[in-house]
Amino acid sequence: MAYDPYKALYLHIPFCVKRCGYCDFATQAVERDAPVIDEYVESLVMDIRRASKEGKLGALETVYLGGGTPSHIGMGRLSSLLYALAMSMHLEPEVECTMEANPESLTEAMVRDIWALGVNRLSLGVQSFDDAVLRILGRAHDGDGARRAIAAAQTRFQNVSVDLMCGIPGQSAESFAESVREAVALGATHVSVYPLTIEPHTPFDRAVMRGEMAEPDEDTEAEAMEGARRILEGAGFHRYEVASYARPGFESRHNTAYWTGVPYLGIGRSAVTMTQNAERRMRVQDGRVVDDLGARQMAAEDLMLSMRMARGVSDERVARATVVLGDETACAVFDELVALGLAEHRDGRWRPTERGWLCGNELYGRLLDLAP
Repeated sequence: MAYDPYKALYLHIPFCVKRCGYCDFATQAVERDAPVIDEYVESLVMDIRRASKEGKLGALETVYLGGGTPSHIGMGRLSSLLYALAMSMHLEPEVECTMEANPESLTEAMVRDIWALGVNRLSLGVQSFDDAVLRILGRAHDGDGARRAIAAAQTRFQNVSVDLMCGIPGQSAESFAESVREAVALGATHVSVYPLTIEPHTPFDRAVMRGEMAEPDEDTEAEAMEGARRILEGAGFHRYEVASYARPGFESRHNTAYWTGVPYLGIGRSAVTMTQNAERRMRVQDGRVVDDLGARQMAAEDLMLSMRMARGVSDERVARATVVLGDETACAVFDELVALGLAEHRDGRWRPTERGWLCGNELYGRLLDLAP
């Protein structure tokens, strides 16, 4: 049986000016003029052209250049990548094309050039506007640098997203809230808020193990996330998935693809590709299969992924999943989620509650357990 066409493309740029203390992504800190970047970009261009010849890029609706820090590699290399994309697929205005950037490497000239080459959405890794918090995180920019980067982005882009982080040791509740308010005041149209997670084998993990840094407090993080919700919704944003808020019309279609079972192609080191048809879903990373799901597991995963979205799951979708799963446990689990206060049922849809957002691991785990 043939596989469904890819609708989303992710390109991984694994280079940064420095690695942050909390980062466990597949990245490395290298000088901008390092030959390893040229070699990598040339390889990416070849992979893009190969994917085009194999017919993998013909149905794409979103493209995402992530990292790492794509803006760190400079305009010359970005031009090569974006030109290869334009020559290999229909990089038309209706295709959402996002590029991640960090404030220290984004300039007005780069903004102008990437806009001309087809990028139509910028995602800025700000994390905080508080200089003291940025120093704790080991970021390469300060608050003023973040403000300048947003202003530079807005010389061409209306669709500007800002990432912010809470639960950072030494960060007060007011510091985080003020960063959220400032992102709104500066005109961001999309804001993603994330609690700090201490990942294994990172400098932050070693600092916690040595007793030099306190572990993030879950209650403090929950209060911060709730505070961000109040500020953003009060400013006209709406929460459309677990960590992201947007003004109407500025929801990330690429983010949404990951939570709605859309096949996606990953190109670059550690990028994940998801292929599927009605009977099988596979995720492959660096040539290795990391997920291989049958129809029942797909049905359970689709329910779980849908509950990461504010719109949740329709009764019809639950009914279809019940047929695939082969029993009535899906309905029973949703009833149980309502009883636990993790979900609500109204207007023919099951949606996560605020408690469901904050206790996501419990909610998602119960749905995945439908087909272990």
